[in-house]
Amino acid sequence: MRRRLYLTYLPLLAAALLALAVPLATGTAARDTQDMYMDRAGDTARFASLAETALRTGRTSALHGELEQYDALFGIRAVVVDRDGAVAISSRPDLDLGPGDVRERVAAALSGEAARTTPTVWPWRDAPMVVVEPVVSGGEVIGVAVTVSPTDPLRRGLLDAWTRLCAGLLLVVLVGVVVVALVARWVLRPVAELDLAAHALSEGRFEKRVASGAGPSELRRLAESFNAMAGQTAALVERQRSFVSYASHQMRTPLAALRLWLENLEPEVGPDGRTDHAMALEEVDRMAHLYDALLAYASAEAGPVKADDVDLTALARARAGGWRDVADRRGVRLLGPGPASAGVLARAAPDALEQALDAIIDNAVKFSGDGGEVRIATEAVPPDRAAVIVTDSGPGMTEAEARDALQPFWRRPADQNIEGSGLGLTIANALVTASGGRLSLSAADPCGLRVRIELPSVAEPGA
Repeated sequence: MRRRLYLTYLPLLAAALLALAVPLATGTAARDTQDMYMDRAGDTARFASLAETALRTGRTSALHGELEQYDALFGIRAVVVDRDGAVAISSRPDLDLGPGDVRERVAAALSGEAARTTPTVWPWRDAPMVVVEPVVSGGEVIGVAVTVSPTDPLRRGLLDAWTRLCAGLLLVVLVGVVVVALVARWVLRPVAELDLAAHALSEGRFEKRVASGAGPSELRRLAESFNAMAGQTAALVERQRSFVSYASHQMRTPLAALRLWLENLEPEVGPDGRTDHAMALEEVDRMAHLYDALLAYASAEAGPVKADDVDLTALARARAGGWRDVADRRGVRLLGPGPASAGVLARAAPDALEQALDAIIDNAVKFSGDGGEVRIATEAVPPDRAAVIVTDSGPGMTEAEARDALQPFWRRPADQNIEGSGLGLTIANALVTASGGRLSLSAADPCGLRVRIELPSVAEPGA
């Protein structure tokens, strides 16, 4: 946004300065040219008045001396031509008017045309300034007085004035840059703080707040509203977590007591009630597992955890070994990375990632069934990701079911009678997200479910 502010305000400032500077520069050139022209026109008119007597009487020595003195003093060539256009008196010997503009002006003056103003002198135009004045005697043009002035001093003065003007413009632009920088900082600092606070809030750090005493009034009100929202969100989340945790803890004691009572009742239960008695014990165990899952979910939702360097291959191999006995009892073949598998390093919270893998493996073994197979593999994902994949041979999921499977307590209608709380994948997803990773579900080939965990990778030592 800071760059956009610069790109918005600085071109507008530059356009405004150019709109002022160009007329000022051209006006300065026109004014200085006109001042020089008026000065030379006065001198030329004086020479024309003196030349009237000299041309009429033929006594030109006095005027010739004055022209020479004028030329020596100011470096301006002065000439008087007769009615035929020939040089009659000049400030320099053998001075030739030459072709072009000077001859045209002399011819126009001899024909009685009024003297024209001179073109504006520009620093890049080195043509001299030519001023002509008809010499009139008795209403008849008998000659023309001409001055040819070099414009070097005028051009140097214009260049100096324009340089000062450009320096002033540059100073104004620099001041504008400083002002825009200060305004941008004043405006964007609260925005940057809001951005950081929003990121902290999205990562579960609800204690982050925004200073509401700086910036425009609109942003101050926004900061106050954000702080109020963050406080309410933190209170609601904390209340929810506290409720789940408290309720889960509180229910464990009566459930344990209920199971003990049911076990004590077993000798008194007749043959007709033994089935119901066993079902009651299973239901109590199911409720205990559900409360354990709720506690795990509440812990997983607590926010980001501290990440460390983790060897995904070693972790996957260890978890495969830990679940192999369970898989064997259920008739499931569990395969993990072999001893020769290359290590894949990632940034994650080891404990959280281990719990997530346990939940995923438990789910895969349970749904693969007798004779099924579960594979755990790791891979590096260039340029900066690493993944661990758990693939089972169970019934799998459709795309719609894969989208819904991460929701708490979601279960397929066909799996309602299978043991579980519907929180396994939800807890795994929360733990992976807390570690800075991403969990995704997809169909395996030819059947089953593929659960993929992607995490930020870590360069191997020496790489």
